Amino acid sequence: MYDPTSLMRVAIEKAREGIREGQSPFGCAISATGTLLAAAHNCVLALGDITAHAEITAIREACAKTDKIALNGAIVACTCEPCPMCMAALHWARVETVYYGATIADAQSAGFNELTLPAAKLLELGSSQVKLVPGILPEDCGQLFEEWKRSSTSRPY
Repeated sequence: MYDPTSLMRVAIEKAREGIREGQSPFGCAISATGTLLAAAHNCVLALGDITAHAEITAIREACAKTDKIALNGAIVACTCEPCPMCMAALHWARVETVYYGATIADAQSAGFNELTLPAAKLLELGSSQVKLVPGILPEDCGQLFEEWKRSSTSRPY
């Protein structure tokens, strides 16, 4: 069974795996009915695909595993507040709740080219039913940016 904190720990480990592989420090894990459906890290640089954020990659994996495009009832842990693209995809995937640790401001401070549209504002503007919960292991998630900066391959995309 995955509660938000244990699911976030999975996302953090995926982000660390990505850092070791030369990717940026973002991770995402998706669970439904107590089962881990997907865990992914950012693959933008590896795939040469600007849309291959951790959340998008995890959604793709979860949908492939379930053979469905809707992930009703799923909970999601993102090491960083989802960008507008990822938050919209999570909405369209019909997940129930998105938990996150670090903030858009944290990513921006680390050098990432972030749109400063908070995920909560996007959900509000779009009248989404997705629940958004900040503050899950924020220090651990924020530390990923420091680990990434110390890596030999750190470069924002």
